[in-house]
Amino acid sequence: MPDRQAVASLHAPVAERRRLWKAAIKWPMYSVAVMPVVLAAGWRLAAGQPVRWSQALGFLVAAVLLLLWENLSNDLFDAETGVDTNGKPHSVVALLGRRRPVRRLANLALLLGLLLMLVVALHSSLAVLSLVLVSCGLGYLYQGPPFRLGYLGLGEPLCWLAFGPFATAAALLVLAPSAEPAAIAFRVPWTVALRLGAGPALATTLVLFCSHFHQTEEDAAHGKRSPVVRLGTARAAALVPWFVAGTLALEWVPILQGDWPLTALLSGLALPAGAALIRLLREHHHTPDRVVGSKFLALRFQALNGLGLSVGLALGPWLGFGPLA
Repeated sequence: MPDRQAVASLHAPVAERRRLWKAAIKWPMYSVAVMPVVLAAGWRLAAGQPVRWSQALGFLVAAVLLLLWENLSNDLFDAETGVDTNGKPHSVVALLGRRRPVRRLANLALLLGLLLMLVVALHSSLAVLSLVLVSCGLGYLYQGPPFRLGYLGLGEPLCWLAFGPFATAAALLVLAPSAEPAAIAFRVPWTVALRLGAGPALATTLVLFCSHFHQTEEDAAHGKRSPVVRLGTARAAALVPWFVAGTLALEWVPILQGDWPLTALLSGLALPAGAALIRLLREHHHTPDRVVGSKFLALRFQALNGLGLSVGLALGPWLGFGPLA
């Protein structure tokens, strides 16, 4: 990364540095890490099956550590290509002024996350570790050299796969008692994982999609052909309603089919955030300063949607809808 941005970040006023660090930490972003296990817990409660809460906590902490590795690694990879040269003073690399401590912290987060995931896998099924390793591999393919598939506009499908079927399947296995057949036979509950995780993973993918709107010029200048760069901001903004509608459709079809309780409609609590996001990007997609916060609106939609779905599923038996089949 050019010295000028690192120097500017290092010598910014205290209040400005505090704001930059808050932006760098991106704590709301970690809702995407915890959502698979939250959804898995809601589904098991809806099915009248026990939940091992100690396993849930271990998986949650491990998932946060692995997402920390992903975020720090992406800062490092973007520093190498120069894509953050002008548009990201809150990069951790810029704030510290050096790459080595960022790389060490990223590697430590990866090591601790995988070790903790191994512990929970040993108490459930070793398939958990395999699924998580696949998810980590997909994360590396997104920005990591020599692949950098995110620069080809393929980040969104990688995101959906990682946070959808793979992470959800791992979470379902982690929460199940180790004596259950799936854990013993190394079987992966793909059908449930796909049905439960497809909609929330699309909401997570929307967060990534919206993160491109304010930096299209910088991305294009450095060869990062994100979907928003390829489509242009106007056409990309027109896709956002389809993300929102697709998320809810994937979650509400099982309700209409009678497989999930009506209480799962609580996922619709995210609609106001989705509507605000659609309106913001429709009106200001061409103004980077106005849409820089669009990913946080997308995060609000993602968090409220996933939490509403999980709570709605869990409430079903309590309100007389009976357990899932």
